[in-house]
Amino acid sequence: MPDFNWNDTVNLVSKLTLRRLWNGGKVLTSYFLSKWTGKAIQWGYPVSISFEPTTSCNLRCPECPSGLRAFTRPTGMLQKDFFKDTIDQLSAELLYLVFYFQGEPYLNPSFLEMVKYASTKGIYTATSTNAHYLNDQQAKKTVESGLDRLIISIDGTTQEVYEQYRVGGRLEKVLEGARNIVKWKKELKSTRPFVFFQFLVVRPNEHQLEDIKKLARETGVDEVRFKTAQVYDYKNDPNGLIPVKEKYSRYRKNDKGEYEFRNSLQNHCWRLWHATVISWDGLVVPCCFDKDALHQLGDLKDRPFKEIWNNERYVSFRRKILRGRRNIDICANCSEGTKVWED
Repeated sequence: MPDFNWNDTVNLVSKLTLRRLWNGGKVLTSYFLSKWTGKAIQWGYPVSISFEPTTSCNLRCPECPSGLRAFTRPTGMLQKDFFKDTIDQLSAELLYLVFYFQGEPYLNPSFLEMVKYASTKGIYTATSTNAHYLNDQQAKKTVESGLDRLIISIDGTTQEVYEQYRVGGRLEKVLEGARNIVKWKKELKSTRPFVFFQFLVVRPNEHQLEDIKKLARETGVDEVRFKTAQVYDYKNDPNGLIPVKEKYSRYRKNDKGEYEFRNSLQNHCWRLWHATVISWDGLVVPCCFDKDALHQLGDLKDRPFKEIWNNERYVSFRRKILRGRRNIDICANCSEGTKVWED
């Protein structure tokens, strides 16, 4: 299905203000100037931010540092006062706020309070969840919070297939959570959140692509969207995750029969100009592929965000992107350019 929904798009556009439009125009212009000149020009502030509610997770997915308990950085919870202070700095320009980086957002007891606060600022809010905590009460609070988009990760239509990637998870809990959200949207006469099943396509589930569409219709969610899977050791693929159908893979086999990365990794990246990621404890990193926060561009415990956005570390990282993106480790598995579109 295409990455477009009329009601959702109208909702997003309704969040635009003259100041946000002006800021977005500056960001876009500086990005294209940087591409054309090879110089790291940055005007305006982020259009989109990913804020991490927690690094904790209840599942043990095989390619996820949260699931593998493999972080070198500390595990913790985003504190709502710190969150509010940061959002207050950025809300005038900020259009889109993703409550996700690593971990399961609903494990943070203040998560929906933070969603509600961002919603009162007129910011479009989204999150991604494994849906194991969407009981009836939490589903009602989610709809009442003003959350605009709810991404439900569901990587199988049978328990046997689902648990091969979502280790420790229960498919019936996911479906129950989705039904609870759909129910409360109807009860409260709300068009939000826009809900879609996100299906991470891996070899164990690629035979269920049509099944998940049917299951989505039966459950009442708005859409299904397919996502390519990141495999760290893709040359060996020890967990057997790379799909046979190349359309749904970030990788392809070369003439030698070896897997190689599909993305051409050109020397530019829109994300570095219009978006940023903030960890639960205030570390600012380039994007969501820096899962262990190894490329720290600043710390909000020491400096306000607007100083960090244009500091020497950020400028230097943008220069590296423009000069040789292939030389940056976190770019090695970037999905940009390998997005799946469905008819």
